[in-house]
Amino acid sequence: MTEIPRIPARPLIAPASDAEWRETVAAITGAATRSGFMTLGDVGDALCLPADMHARLLRFFTLPDDAKLALARQKFVPGNRNVYRGLFPVQKGETTCKEGIDIGPDLIDPARAGDGADPLTEPTPLPPEAALPGWRADAIAYYGAMERLGSALCRALTEGLGAPAGALEPLFDRGISTLRLIRYPERTPDTLPADLATVRVEGETRMVVGAPHCDSGFVTLLWQDPTGGLQARGPDGGWLDVPPIPGGLAVNFGRMLSDWSGGHVKATEHRVLGGLKERCSIPFFFEPAVDARIVPLGGAEPFVYGDKLWEWSSKFVEFRGVQRHRAA
Repeated sequence: MTEIPRIPARPLIAPASDAEWRETVAAITGAATRSGFMTLGDVGDALCLPADMHARLLRFFTLPDDAKLALARQKFVPGNRNVYRGLFPVQKGETTCKEGIDIGPDLIDPARAGDGADPLTEPTPLPPEAALPGWRADAIAYYGAMERLGSALCRALTEGLGAPAGALEPLFDRGISTLRLIRYPERTPDTLPADLATVRVEGETRMVVGAPHCDSGFVTLLWQDPTGGLQARGPDGGWLDVPPIPGGLAVNFGRMLSDWSGGHVKATEHRVLGGLKERCSIPFFFEPAVDARIVPLGGAEPFVYGDKLWEWSSKFVEFRGVQRHRAA
């Protein structure tokens, strides 16, 4: 494999025939089991999203700093109550230099939030409508579209792996999927850590601004701006570019989906390269319910999604040191 497979999105959402659906299932299953990465083309058209949807969502970062910090997680602003959802500011001195916000399913249905006792189901702090007119409606539309796309991918994988019909879909009732908006701010050379890794790509020195890692959950649907920089680990140990596609998304699979599949689906390591200029991306993590009991194919030990998610997520810098309960 010398490049990441590219698959059209329309036959996944609205196949014209059974034959087209079977062809799409085979392509998706092949990508998931061989590279663990793929790109979907023409996603915006397939899901009827406006061409400027991502720019609309990124308006969040035009908010003043004090307005953003009002939404920050308790780790960063101790007086705030939210532990898991909300803003994370730039972590100075870290390889991964970014700010962002994690948005949960209560965005589209307040009933999908819990009482806050478990941070994984806590309500999301959101900016008031007056601060960003129309932004919340755009976020709702995008979140719903990504859930639809994630469901279609899971149906395709269930069929492609020969799993029982409906093996995955019930897990996503009351799912806790996360819409994350990310901004890697413009940097000056004096802000770079002394040990920041660099690589040479086509004669240009690039910085590793997103450390190599595998995603924890099930399916990640990633939009990246034209700056690009995403790379996936190839089967030979080298790095493959996952270029941004106008109107499309990159798709990769997480460790828990890999575990559910008995290792057939690959959870592939990936990283982000950047320079000094600003970069933005919008991943959507398609996730089951917090109490979903995952029964792997092949008879491995079942596990509860929320428990495993917290175990793995707490290793990332944004959650490091955070406990799965609200501080007194």
